[in-house]
Amino acid sequence: MKPIIVRGGGDIATGTIYQLSRAGYPVLILETEKPSAIRRQVSFCEAVYEGTAVVEGLEAVRADTLKEALGTVSPQKPVVLVDPKGDSIRAVRPDAVVDAILAKRNLGTRRDMAGLTIGLGPGFTAGLDVDYVIETMRGHNLGRIITDGTAMADTGIPGAIMGYGKERVLHAPQKGRLYGRTKIGAQVKKGELIAVIQSADGQMTPVPASLDGIVRGLIRDGYPVSKGFKIADIDPRAGERENCFTISDKARCIGGSVLQLICAAEKGQLKR
Repeated sequence: MKPIIVRGGGDIATGTIYQLSRAGYPVLILETEKPSAIRRQVSFCEAVYEGTAVVEGLEAVRADTLKEALGTVSPQKPVVLVDPKGDSIRAVRPDAVVDAILAKRNLGTRRDMAGLTIGLGPGFTAGLDVDYVIETMRGHNLGRIITDGTAMADTGIPGAIMGYGKERVLHAPQKGRLYGRTKIGAQVKKGELIAVIQSADGQMTPVPASLDGIVRGLIRDGYPVSKGFKIADIDPRAGERENCFTISDKARCIGGSVLQLICAAEKGQLKR
């Protein structure tokens, strides 16, 4: 069985990869050389740095070549390959390609790359550059399969939890390298130091917590960031620490819609 190719290995992509793998499909994950996942504990892209990444008992491994990847990948072991441009797609000729980069724009996925192409979120047009688009905006239409047109435009404001929206996400106050002063899963108070940004001249700029809550995501130590770059995510719900280490409801919903399309295509129930 040819592997399904998923472009991107962040937390939303990982929800899709997990569901496909558990349903019996081998998955090849194409990533950048330096992924910037915030929710690192539930992102298979961490295998780029660590060699392996385990999410809810499923282990993904990094391969250094396409040959190694194809010799390793199985439904029980998704494989991560550094290939930001998707050059491997031409060689593999997969039955399905899922663009889960969530860049809010199309970074090169084309409808002719596979028998079935799926784009997650805004930046794609169903029936034009991909066959189907999956809605990624939280709300009534989350996970909806779009057969004609586009997903909702990105607002730049995360979905509200306990009345907190934009406050939940922290951005770099300046350019430099980030160094954490706490860990994912830690309980923090508003104003408490969670990270620092070291500029090129060695100056340290503090990054305080924006609200009371649990650090659900924090970019890895030493990562180079630009001013305004998303660096952390705080969950205001008390007692929800386990959520930092499990796939989110949003990622599961989107993954279920992708799996639905893959299964339908396999049975010849989709029309292009």
